[in-house]
Amino acid sequence: MKKILFVANIHKHFRAFHIPYIQYLQSIGYEVHVAANDPETKIHEADKQYNLPINRNPFSVNNVKATRQLEKIIEKENYNLIHCHTAMGSVVARLAAKKFRLRGSLKVLYTAHGFHFYKGSPKIYWMLYYPMEKYLSQYTDGIITMNEEDYNVVTERNFAVKNVFKTSGVGINSDKFKGVSSTDKNVIREKNGYSPDTFIIIYIAEFINRKDHKFILESIPLIKEKISNFKFIFAGRGILKEATEEYARQQGVAGYVDFLGFRKDIGELITMSDIGVSVSKQEGLPMNVAEEMYAAKPVVASDIRGHADLIDSGENGYLFNRDDKNAFADNIAKLYSDKELYSKMSGEAKKKSARFELSNCLEEMKVIYNKFL
Repeated sequence: MKKILFVANIHKHFRAFHIPYIQYLQSIGYEVHVAANDPETKIHEADKQYNLPINRNPFSVNNVKATRQLEKIIEKENYNLIHCHTAMGSVVARLAAKKFRLRGSLKVLYTAHGFHFYKGSPKIYWMLYYPMEKYLSQYTDGIITMNEEDYNVVTERNFAVKNVFKTSGVGINSDKFKGVSSTDKNVIREKNGYSPDTFIIIYIAEFINRKDHKFILESIPLIKEKISNFKFIFAGRGILKEATEEYARQQGVAGYVDFLGFRKDIGELITMSDIGVSVSKQEGLPMNVAEEMYAAKPVVASDIRGHADLIDSGENGYLFNRDDKNAFADNIAKLYSDKELYSKMSGEAKKKSARFELSNCLEEMKVIYNKFL
């Protein structure tokens, strides 16, 4: 039986992004296995699930254990292809597969969902992760990137890998919008306790430092000077959620923000919103932004890798310099006050999102898989 293995830090990664790809490979005759940490998450779609003690900390001894365990699995299963994802998941996978590749029977693909080193990142990231990725590129048959900056790093800095690809990401999950129409906007608002005339701004993000919710809270006084009736809705969970709620109270802006926590009705929340925002410090290619564009919502986002691949500033949304709260507030105010501009940008956002729909992304990956299978 022909076999393929997916490897990542945690099984939740497969659940969030890769089920359609697993099912495609099964449909063309491959048995597909998955290997990651997070054993409580079950990937029933896979033919077999392995649990490895992969740790996000590159210095953790558990990664050595995971590599040894994976070597034994590869020896036993005799895979045709390993497709690895996430930083440490890909390190473990490529080290474990190294000797099997030399035998000529195994190919290894690595999808970079956003390198940890990037323009503006801390120097320590370049000192640690860049040499690691460059070294491991010699044990990789193909590196798949999803933004221009990462693609240029691999192609311009003499990585040893022979095949480099730039794709449109993992694909918009349009299932979130099944049964939801833009005409339902006010119905959904009423269900969630919002009035039709409130300007709703959605931010879908985990409460971690990288997502920088504080930036928004500190910008609200500037937005108040320009807009009278608005509300930010934060959808997501994370270790900084309670601290962020407390900070909102301290700043005196809690009345302008609703902390919704984890939600399964993201499609409805996007539909009832007017615009999306993303003030993240780092991204690969954020599908939450692409999904907002799919729902014809202009997005105001920090001018970083990933955002710049999705948003054509001034056409389907706005990009602003990451530390410029005035520009952030001004861009939101433009979309609030200029209905004609808003309508035009909504249409352009929807149009641009077609490139990132799952069907298109799956076709891109079919071409890549066919090259190595």
